[in-house]
Amino acid sequence: MKAYIFPGQGSQYSGMGRELYEQSEQARSLFKQADEVLGFAISDVMFYGSDEDLKQTRVTQPAVFLHSVISYLLLNNPKPDMVAGHSLGEFSALVANQVLSFADALRLVSLRAQAMQKACEATPSTMAAVLRYDTEAQVENICASITDEVVVAANYNAPGQLVISGTLRGIDMAIARLTEAGVRRVIKLPVGGAFHSPLMEPAREELADAIQATPFHEACCPIYQNVTALPETRPDIIRQNLVAQLTAPVRWTQTVLNMKQNGAAEFVEVGPGHVLQGLVSKILAQ
Repeated sequence: MKAYIFPGQGSQYSGMGRELYEQSEQARSLFKQADEVLGFAISDVMFYGSDEDLKQTRVTQPAVFLHSVISYLLLNNPKPDMVAGHSLGEFSALVANQVLSFADALRLVSLRAQAMQKACEATPSTMAAVLRYDTEAQVENICASITDEVVVAANYNAPGQLVISGTLRGIDMAIARLTEAGVRRVIKLPVGGAFHSPLMEPAREELADAIQATPFHEACCPIYQNVTALPETRPDIIRQNLVAQLTAPVRWTQTVLNMKQNGAAEFVEVGPGHVLQGLVSKILAQ
């Protein structure tokens, strides 16, 4: 069985998508449609913008989504048996399994990006990658011990790679306590917000209304969603999980393991970069 997986924010790069545009009339049509839906020429920013231009949240998330979905649609008759996406990538996966249309998913991605940016600006916050720890429970317990600030486990990316998310002070406190506990490497990430944490609650509320108003269709194959790491095909449950995703952790390790257990023999990453392919290798090597 073949599993298609789609990356999230952080895999963007200057010039992304230009080769797709130059090689395919279908790609040119989709980029034109995206410019119209978004109300600005995102294709110009993707093709000619600097790395700094692409770091703008209103650009980053639609850009990664566009590259992923257009790359998928240009594949030779893809027939996924299952799909999954890391954070933002879940929207790309929902286009691949026919739950969302291209235009509807792009509108939701754009709104999500803007809502998350507002939440980031409301509360100074960040994330940090925790590496070479003893157990996930060790990291979780240290986060839970910080009661006067927000700090939580946000991304279970692979064995030995867990990302925490919280207020600036909360992350600094967690780094200090993790170091005291013998964790050998903690790296503060260059992000401007605490994604997949309670600090994204205002964005979750804003996105919930838009998701509820958007048509969701029957899936052609299961999507393994970040919130549960379980396969889902029911539109109403997919909606609920997509809303919950903003404040809940990304359970990527368990997602990959469940896909493998349920028959995935090949994982095909579609989109910019190869980050997920590397994580899959680490997860399946354990």
